[in-house]
Amino acid sequence: MTEPTPTPLPAAEPVLPSELPQAPDAAALTAEVDKWRSMSRKNEKAFKDASRELEQFRQAAVTDQERAIETARAEARTAALSEFGSQLVTAELRAQAASAGTTLPAAEFLNLSRFLGEDGQPDGEAIAAFITTLSTSKEPEYRQNIGLGRQGTSQAGQVTRSRLSHMSRAQINEARSKGLLDAVMRGEL
Repeated sequence: MTEPTPTPLPAAEPVLPSELPQAPDAAALTAEVDKWRSMSRKNEKAFKDASRELEQFRQAAVTDQERAIETARAEARTAALSEFGSQLVTAELRAQAASAGTTLPAAEFLNLSRFLGEDGQPDGEAIAAFITTLSTSKEPEYRQNIGLGRQGTSQAGQVTRSRLSHMSRAQINEARSKGLLDAVMRGEL
């Protein structure tokens, strides 16, 4: 038996760097993302429109008794969502205000139904828009420095022993009168 002789593989042609596919730039990627986002929004709108139309067809085909049952269900659902929807809105407002570092006005001054969506769930975009209108307080909520004792470390602003060895007598006396040598004198440094 004779063994077949292997046939040599054709030589691969070298690929020039200019022939390699180029990575897309940021503008092209952003344009592609925007394109898909707009297509997604169009599809969502078309789905909502088709769902409404289907619901209208269903309502037209329903008998009076079934219509009364559906109306009762819808009223019960609306009542339940209105009862718990305001609690959900309050919780969402508190969470977003805390993450933004703002304080909310009192609940009796807010129209919580404004933050409910059509489905009875909290509308995150409306809540976020409201939270951005609130100012963040830069000052602490409580009055500071009212004689509560030392607030911070005992060594804050104190002169260290190594700095003390490079000071003149006049500088040492001045630092002592300002209280900058207290930690050294107590033996803490």
